[in-house]
Amino acid sequence: MKLTKELYYGIIIWVGISIYFLIMKALNLADLFYLRALNILFIYYGVNSVLKSNYKEGKNSLPANATSALITGLIGVFISIVGLVTYSYIQGGDKYIESLSASFLFGGDPTVITYGISLLFEGIVSAVIVTFTLMLFWKKRYPSD
Repeated sequence: MKLTKELYYGIIIWVGISIYFLIMKALNLADLFYLRALNILFIYYGVNSVLKSNYKEGKNSLPANATSALITGLIGVFISIVGLVTYSYIQGGDKYIESLSASFLFGGDPTVITYGISLLFEGIVSAVIVTFTLMLFWKKRYPSD
């Protein structure tokens, strides 16, 4: 069974983000919010890779490539959030989230699900921004109307 490009690069995004966060946790850097923001680089890599692959295959349709890029980013974000929620429950659930949320933009006591949903929205926005930014870069390679 062959994976679609979008799913393949979405999994690459998830693996990259997962390894990055596990390394940050091992180095006791997980509480630094600006380092957590660098996960957008993994989304950028996956989305750019799928656009590069589409270009090499001769797929020059701007709307089709934008859709492919956005789907790739959203797959990576969704799988990453599912992984985070699972990992959070393994680490102790809401108690683990309380330790994470001390340096995050939450008020009160977020639950694992609240934390996951909030990060899902943040990830969706990141995927959209990365897609639009890269489409502006790749647009010059597509034929004009």
